[in-house]
Amino acid sequence: MSLTLMRRPFVGMDEMFENFDHSLGEFEQGDWMPAIDIEENNKSYLIKAELPGVHKDDVHVHVVDNVLTIKGEKKDEITVEIKDTKRHRIERTYGSFVRSFTLPHTVKTDNIEAEFIDGVLSLTITKVVKAKSKQTEVKIK
Repeated sequence: MSLTLMRRPFVGMDEMFENFDHSLGEFEQGDWMPAIDIEENNKSYLIKAELPGVHKDDVHVHVVDNVLTIKGEKKDEITVEIKDTKRHRIERTYGSFVRSFTLPHTVKTDNIEAEFIDGVLSLTITKVVKAKSKQTEVKIK
C-alpha cells in the first residue's frame, strides 16, 4: 500500500471565506435580509427597502455616527396553532432583520424623510449644500 501526499490547494480560499465577515466589522444579523436599492441625484439619496408583509409599526430607522440602520420584524400571522389544522408548507420568511449603511458626511442626518407605502420603505436623505470655495489672499509682511 502506498500513500500519496495530498495538498489542500484551496486552503487559502477557505480561510478567506471564513474570515470574510471579520474584515467588514461586527454587524447585527437578522433572520432574513430585505432587498435594498440606493439611488442618488444632485440633491439627495433615496434608499428603498422591500418589506412585504411587514407592518409599519414593526420598522425602526435610526442614525448613529453616520451609520443608518433599518431594523424590524416580519411576524407570522398564525401565532397560535389552530386545532385540527396542519401547515403543509411554509416558504415565506418571518423574523427579524437588520440592514446598516454608512452614509457620506455630505448628508443631513437630522432631516431624513421616511414613508412606507405598499410594503416599501422609502428614505430620502438630503445632501448638504456645499459652499463654493472662496480664495482669500494672505498678505505677507
